[in-house]
Amino acid sequence: MGKMTRSQEIFDKATEVTPGGVNSPVRAFKSVGGCPRIIARGEGARLFDVDGNEYLDFCCSWGPLILGHADPDVVSAVKAQVDRGMTFGASTEIEYELADFIVKHVESVESIRFVSSGTEATMSALRVARGFTGRDIIVKFDGCYHGHSDSLLVSAGSGLTTFGQPSSAGVPEDLVRNTIVLPLDDDEVLDKLFKKHGDRIAAVIIEGIPANNGLLVQRHDYMRMLRALTEQYGAILILDEVITGFRLGLGGAAAYYGITPDLVTYGKIIGGGMPVGAFGGRADIMKVLSPLGPVYQAGTLSGNPVAMTAGLVTLKKLSDGHIYSEMEQRNRKFVGSMASRLAGLRVNIAGIASIYWIVFQQDLPRSASAINPDGINHFNRMHEGLLQQGLYLPPSGYEVCFISVAHTDSMLAEAADKLVAAISREAHTWE
Repeated sequence: MGKMTRSQEIFDKATEVTPGGVNSPVRAFKSVGGCPRIIARGEGARLFDVDGNEYLDFCCSWGPLILGHADPDVVSAVKAQVDRGMTFGASTEIEYELADFIVKHVESVESIRFVSSGTEATMSALRVARGFTGRDIIVKFDGCYHGHSDSLLVSAGSGLTTFGQPSSAGVPEDLVRNTIVLPLDDDEVLDKLFKKHGDRIAAVIIEGIPANNGLLVQRHDYMRMLRALTEQYGAILILDEVITGFRLGLGGAAAYYGITPDLVTYGKIIGGGMPVGAFGGRADIMKVLSPLGPVYQAGTLSGNPVAMTAGLVTLKKLSDGHIYSEMEQRNRKFVGSMASRLAGLRVNIAGIASIYWIVFQQDLPRSASAINPDGINHFNRMHEGLLQQGLYLPPSGYEVCFISVAHTDSMLAEAADKLVAAISREAHTWE
């Protein structure tokens, strides 16, 4: 791998005008060390930095690029739309075409509204749930991330129904006093919570597959229990599919678990690489939104035609199912190859659909508390070495990796050899 002279120069200058030199914290490489790579361009499954170094990309812009970088069909459609105009502050036909596509392909979504980010989507879905139920309490789960709106930036307390404490400075305790944080994968705690507070809970929000704090695939029975309890007590179940929506398949995590949520939030893939978010679900719930109802939500760039165009082209390419089956087959082969060669070491490779996660511990966790922080440190220590070998993984051991349709079998086989060698060396340092 070549030098990082330009990356370092640019990053040093960035720290003078941008907090920490970045516009999203993890990009600063604080967890993994080394110089953050300043990216010049992407092509297919590869990234190229300003120093001319080339990487096989397993970050995929944190999930949206399921077709790879600069997919020709997406790029062509976006360029054509840009020629017609980038934003109008008025309605366009393309936003209704994308809405119609999602409603037709996702059983639980009868009505949908677009916003500009996943954070906006979850924030708005919670407001709708409170407006519809007339209740205040929100329940979330430790280890699930739903964006950085104030009421969701909380950490778990020590008791069953301990109300959230802010996990970020600048968030007043009064804003999170109606948020309860529960551990994942605990049937008893969940049941006790509803028996005590069920008639006061407006909504429960959970990631489809928790994938911001490890890859914490939940039991089908647990998710069905959650669905049954929310129905019993009249609480809204919000499935946050910002990551899993159109990543696990057209039906997302809802189809994987065989449940029907009341509301769903989307982001990432539905924008085809452009900034986007959306929330939707039951028509009777969505009707509380202005201009039909009393719950206000608005956005200058909501449903902008560039993002809608990129998203619609992406989803149409995914709609026949071939890309999903192809990626799942490749990822299963990729993960299985590594897992078999790492057998006997204190390491696991978790995988589902086109997502995988490397974790240095004996058992695969299903809750945040079950993740061994020492194991995360082992991943972080090998990150720079992988970059030097041309593999770009997310700069945090808690983050998951993605593949795209542009990742070929030969690319993945070569990457598996490099990863197995690096993981083996690191695992043997753990006594």
